[in-house]
Amino acid sequence: MEFNLNNLIRENIKNLVPYSSARDEFSAEEGVFLDANENPFGDYNRYPDPYQKKLKAKISEFKNIKSEQIFLGNGSDEVIDLLLRIFAEPKKDKILVFNPTYGMYQVSASINDVEVLDFPLNKEFQIDFNEDLENILEDKNLKLVFICSPNNPSGNLIKGETIEKILNNFKGIVVVDEAYEDFSTEISWLNKIKNYPNLVVMQTFSKAWGMAGLRVGMAFAQEEIMALMNKVKPPYNISILNQNEVLKELNQTEKFSLRLKEIIDQRNFLEKELQNFSFVKKIFPSNANFLLVEVEDANSLYQYLVNQKIIIRNRNSVVRNAVRITIGSEVENKTLLDYLQKFEN
Repeated sequence: MEFNLNNLIRENIKNLVPYSSARDEFSAEEGVFLDANENPFGDYNRYPDPYQKKLKAKISEFKNIKSEQIFLGNGSDEVIDLLLRIFAEPKKDKILVFNPTYGMYQVSASINDVEVLDFPLNKEFQIDFNEDLENILEDKNLKLVFICSPNNPSGNLIKGETIEKILNNFKGIVVVDEAYEDFSTEISWLNKIKNYPNLVVMQTFSKAWGMAGLRVGMAFAQEEIMALMNKVKPPYNISILNQNEVLKELNQTEKFSLRLKEIIDQRNFLEKELQNFSFVKKIFPSNANFLLVEVEDANSLYQYLVNQKIIIRNRNSVVRNAVRITIGSEVENKTLLDYLQKFEN
């Protein structure tokens, strides 16, 4: 199916003259800087690089993707919001989500006054590519499709062949949210960017890298989409402190690998142990750093654990009698299991 990026961009974005910061006009690191109305005193008195060139160069090396195909946002939530502002006209255009899924797609669309089409996942939390979905993808006002894989809250990967069918049968932007990709056994969709001009892949430093407090999300796509995102973003959206901290962690890949292995090992351990409780009805397969668990009574289990100051996520409102348990440290997971044993007794 023919893809034309220019047909998707909102007219006001096409005509937008982006803000030109002092660091757009002169970006060298040495000199007497009297151009940006900065305070001459202090440790953090200078504005950060608005395009995070050093950090992108390191990510480029780590991910084996060109710097020009990388965008960094103030968390993945900024990426979602920017995509909506670039491609979805308020009160006219639509996005498509597959529920249950990450709630910020819906929230960001509501903030931007964009209609959300909700297509339910099947019992295995997969997308049924059927005639109904094909008809939805042909809607001329549908601009963005969001696919979370591994999915939150279910933890499973969406089948690759299904995502490819959507990419091949949709003229708009397909966003594959890979926030939990590091915990997965499958190859990232980054490898498909060269094949699909309508593909945007989101990843994050919040999960496997343990930097949720820094709020640095990543998007990857062909250069034309990345240029649009840089055009629309605030000039200094990632602080110098956050850029430096991420750079520091990217230089400690051995620590990252060890922690990642421990989390996956603990996920397998916790899954095995949870099967021993009579109130656990089903543990859904997970390629993430959490387990979705169906229990007899999610509300009562959740409240019991809260009373013990153990906080899990009650997902009963989106998956009947299901709780989502994040994989903690070995000590945290054993503490959880001890209290679950008391709950059963």
